[in-house]
Amino acid sequence: MTPIAIFIRHGDYHQLPDTPSAHQPFALNKDGHRQAAQCVPLLREMLHENDWQMHPLIHSSNLLRGWQTASIIAAGFEQVEKVQGFDALAERCLGSAANLSVSQIEKILDDDPRFEMPPPDWKSNSHYCLPLQGAESLMMAGERIAAHVQHSIDAIENDSDMILALLFVGHGAAFRHAAHKLGVLEFEEIKQLSMYHATPVAMQKQPDGSYQHIAGAWKQRDSQEKLD
Repeated sequence: MTPIAIFIRHGDYHQLPDTPSAHQPFALNKDGHRQAAQCVPLLREMLHENDWQMHPLIHSSNLLRGWQTASIIAAGFEQVEKVQGFDALAERCLGSAANLSVSQIEKILDDDPRFEMPPPDWKSNSHYCLPLQGAESLMMAGERIAAHVQHSIDAIENDSDMILALLFVGHGAAFRHAAHKLGVLEFEEIKQLSMYHATPVAMQKQPDGSYQHIAGAWKQRDSQEKLD
């Protein structure tokens, strides 16, 4: 039976102001803990309505907010045996500029004679990559996650006579770009949509290898909303 991939964006967390969320190492805040706990009944309902069985392993971003969200969800399901962290599920990396403020990053580029100033929309531009060591674009992050999802789903395809649901807990912007790479979202939809905190969005592999959105709701994106 073809397994189901379920994307879950982490809960709200303590975040530095005016700083791209990227690889900030901070914990869930009070709202984030509540959101993660509320995800359990949402998942139970989704699994029951579709006659899916939860896979015993939850895949999580290694960033604390992702791991905490996954761990809270795991505690609500007896069949979950482990939460395993994967660097491949991290949000878009800004490389050597990780966790600096927007103004700091732009000053670094302005002061370095090797670089041009980034475009005004550089934080949300899917293809722009900071010219700094270790940086990646949002689309590169999406490709990384899509590859992890495809490999993980293919690896369990023949593990059960039931339809298994494999959870991936991570980050909204990278997940949307991954959904595009998997064939779930059109490119134009990446900026039009967002993800609710700790709310499952399910997709299934099709015969042609692409994925189709089959359950759970994307969020209509507010133009002022933070990327992650």
